[in-house]
Amino acid sequence: MTATPNLSSVQAAARLIKGKAHITPVLTSTTLSTILGPEPITNEPRHLFFKCENFQKVGAFKFRGACNAVFRLPEDAAAKGVVTHSSGNHAQALALAARMRNIPCYVVMPSNAPQVKKAAVKGYGAEIIECEPNLEARETTSQRVLAETGGTFIHPYNHPDVISGQGTLCLELLQQAEEMGSPLDALIVPVGGGGMLSGCIVAGKGLRPDLRIFAAEPEGADDCARSFAAKEWIPQTSPNTIADGLLTSTGEIAWPLIRDNCEDILTVSEQQIIDAMRLVFERMKLVIEPSSAVGVAAALYSEGFTKLEGIKNVGVVLCGGNVNLDQLPWNAAQ
Repeated sequence: MTATPNLSSVQAAARLIKGKAHITPVLTSTTLSTILGPEPITNEPRHLFFKCENFQKVGAFKFRGACNAVFRLPEDAAAKGVVTHSSGNHAQALALAARMRNIPCYVVMPSNAPQVKKAAVKGYGAEIIECEPNLEARETTSQRVLAETGGTFIHPYNHPDVISGQGTLCLELLQQAEEMGSPLDALIVPVGGGGMLSGCIVAGKGLRPDLRIFAAEPEGADDCARSFAAKEWIPQTSPNTIADGLLTSTGEIAWPLIRDNCEDILTVSEQQIIDAMRLVFERMKLVIEPSSAVGVAAALYSEGFTKLEGIKNVGVVLCGGNVNLDQLPWNAAQ
């Protein structure tokens, strides 16, 4: 395990997961760039570049970090398997990575997790251990499984190898934007636990110290924004948002990187998230989950970003595309 994520560890992760994870495309939209509008002082057009992690394996960026963590394990440790507690994308990502390395994977999931999620994790070959639907039960059950198996615990976001793996998306994005003739001035990344954001900070600032990095967060789960304003870590309490991938408190590894390197934490309303998600569906023909739409909403609707000067080319991370098509939020809002 790498002690602290840095540019070298992200570059090493990119080499390790090459051929295992997808290199996801970067797409543009004239319509969405027009909604953002011109640079306030020069009146030059601004352009949005969307990093489509909804096309990643398991439908989310999470596979990058899980893959790096699994394939970085020494042979003797890997043979005993990997353990995590998750009911979301990380569970599927870790299960798939473990299957690719042909090692056991044990996933502790709350008993009330949706059957479709349990089925997906089982489909990737993991063994599910159910527990009561609370954090204490998840942690104690995980400790029991670790003791029984001798496996290695892979945290969904508070793990240096996971963070380094997530940072590979930023390496790709910066290179892809350069190849498109539009070097990025700024990057907007959704934030929950902060694994993806801190990985992008390490990679982005490591290659481009002048890159302006912004986090995007729902108003209903704004612990990172509150922490950033106070300059001290404040835990998440009673989050309430449709962006279910962004409900967790910022991790202890990620927080100092965010505190010291982000320009701002942009918060958006539930309606703005829904509007942005629908806009991407309709105009870009992309299936994205609400957590992805948080970054889009921040780019288009947050005055903390739209009125900034000196930014022309903006990268926005579409972090995933796992959405229940039977429960699209604009239908529920009617």
